[in-house]
Amino acid sequence: MTQSEKRLFLIKELLSEQPQYKDMQIPQSDAERRRLLRSLMNVRHPKAIGDDFLTVQDEYLQSVTAHKGITDIADLEQIEEGIYLWQGDITTLRCDAIVNAANSGMTGCYCPCHGCIDNAIHTYAGIQLRLECAEIMEKQGYAEPTGKAKITKAYNLPCKYVLHTVGPIISGRVAKKDEELLASCYRSCLELSRENGVKSVAFCCISTGEFHFPNDRAAEIAVETVRKCKSDIEVIFNVFKDTDYEIYRRLLRAD
Repeated sequence: MTQSEKRLFLIKELLSEQPQYKDMQIPQSDAERRRLLRSLMNVRHPKAIGDDFLTVQDEYLQSVTAHKGITDIADLEQIEEGIYLWQGDITTLRCDAIVNAANSGMTGCYCPCHGCIDNAIHTYAGIQLRLECAEIMEKQGYAEPTGKAKITKAYNLPCKYVLHTVGPIISGRVAKKDEELLASCYRSCLELSRENGVKSVAFCCISTGEFHFPNDRAAEIAVETVRKCKSDIEVIFNVFKDTDYEIYRRLLRAD
């Protein structure tokens, strides 16, 4: 099957699961079909699906990521001993583990095509990731506490694992407790990495964006905590926005 044929197959399979979508018209353009497929994956609740779907989905997603271009940690330059700064799409980064800024439900973002990192990671990992997260949370029996972390497979992402951590949500002024919880996110991910033999970790800008932690202070906490706790783990600070890139360059004295 071509990518277009795979996309159409996946759309039809996902639509067939939901009776309320039985009369939905599938758009004709590739761009609209890509958006529809992502939306259907985003709103789908965690449950098993047939091997035929997974085979096609995995081939499709791996091709999408390859087309976007994969960046390997081996091709990055250290900004200081064991620390890298890289601006780009974290779902295209090949290292041992990437960090997902999750919510307390831990099963991803259900808002169709939302711009958060949680949505992107679950989209390009594939529907298996949500199911694994759901199984972990069902076993745990309660919402994930802020500042802790969980580890899962990465499925169709170029990395091996995803570390899911829940950062503090800010409304108003940042309290000392918020800063402690954010530092705990970084420590928890590094501790979990050591326990699982992970040698390289890419951190997103935890709690900024949708969770409203001020970018400057969040970066200061990230750099300070990583410098204290990373030990022999290589750390990539992954940023997407130019403003965050400049903040981290200043903090890491890249100039």
